[in-house]
Amino acid sequence: MSKRNIAILGSTGSIGTQALEVVEAFPDHFSITVLTMGRNADLLIEQALKFKPKVVVVCEELAYQKAKDALAHQGIEVLLGAEAMEEVVQRDDVDVVLTAIVGSAGLKPTVAAIKKGKDIALANKETLVVAGALINDLVKAHGVKLLPVDSEHSAIFQCLVGEEQNPIEKIYLTASGGPFRGMSREQLAFVTKAQALKHPNWSMGAKITIDSASMMNKGLEVIEAKWLFDLNPEQIDVIVHPQSIVHSLVQFQDGSMKAQLGLPDMKLPIQYALTYPARFENDFKRFNFMDYPNLTFEKPDLTAFRNLQLAYDALRKGGNSPCVLNAANEVVVEAFLQEEISFLEMSDVIEETLCQVNWQEELELGDYLHFDAESRRVARSLIPRISKK
Repeated sequence: MSKRNIAILGSTGSIGTQALEVVEAFPDHFSITVLTMGRNADLLIEQALKFKPKVVVVCEELAYQKAKDALAHQGIEVLLGAEAMEEVVQRDDVDVVLTAIVGSAGLKPTVAAIKKGKDIALANKETLVVAGALINDLVKAHGVKLLPVDSEHSAIFQCLVGEEQNPIEKIYLTASGGPFRGMSREQLAFVTKAQALKHPNWSMGAKITIDSASMMNKGLEVIEAKWLFDLNPEQIDVIVHPQSIVHSLVQFQDGSMKAQLGLPDMKLPIQYALTYPARFENDFKRFNFMDYPNLTFEKPDLTAFRNLQLAYDALRKGGNSPCVLNAANEVVVEAFLQEEISFLEMSDVIEETLCQVNWQEELELGDYLHFDAESRRVARSLIPRISKK
């Protein structure tokens, strides 16, 4: 494959830093043109000095000034703000945009990149959760590739290569169960932030770690899968797999099943998205069956972990419901991290927000942005009341 120029949105996060490791391993195939981040100026400066991008974008003003001072004589342009992020993904010297920023903030730059004909390596699941219909329409209209980076969706994508003519009967998204697997609602009422941030298998940022603990991450992945693979909710099942070795499965109409297996390491799905359809040799640690003699599977508890049920309900209702769900979840996760709300109360706020925000079926980009903002406002207003119950 010819050398490809990469823009990484969210380069200082977990996915971004691992993506840079992948790029570094294949200098003849990839170069970094754009790096963007929010607040971690020190790490961004270190990355910029090492990978020599043409431009970096910083979304927080104090971090911007620090990065600008440090890179002033390096020939690297330093820009500030969300609008700059939308601009840089449209550069002629960008071939692939890896969207690794967290939350609905990924929507507008992803739309801008697609409209400019850039392939998308999608680690920002919220883009499809919030505006899946819009994104799919744009992908088709502009003829770009939308390559999943989430380990579960990458697994499904890999299982479907060569199966384009064979209809999917069902997919199974695997979930580790997080740190609270097997707990009842009564037990979950007393879990702490520190406990929720200790994921048993994966090393991730705080937001996605909390989402995994509440199983909202799996709910968002269910919605993402609907748009990636053109499925209805009844075709998407979730199974708890504590070992995180089977990353997901596809069942075809003849009953045959395919699964993609491997150690829990995000560098593999990142690499596959960047090298597709090729598979580059690497030195990643290999899976050994003897290290995992027992692979187990369980049914998720939708009573204890209500967020997964709320996500299915939002997907079935359609329209702006997934957008509302996601916005409310972003608000309550931040509130939980600030210890303003309990673990179970997060679901209460999300459910009430879904009830209070007006439903709308047909949406354009402006509508999605409106309902994202409105849902955040409603969710924030609910927290003081619900947290005092």
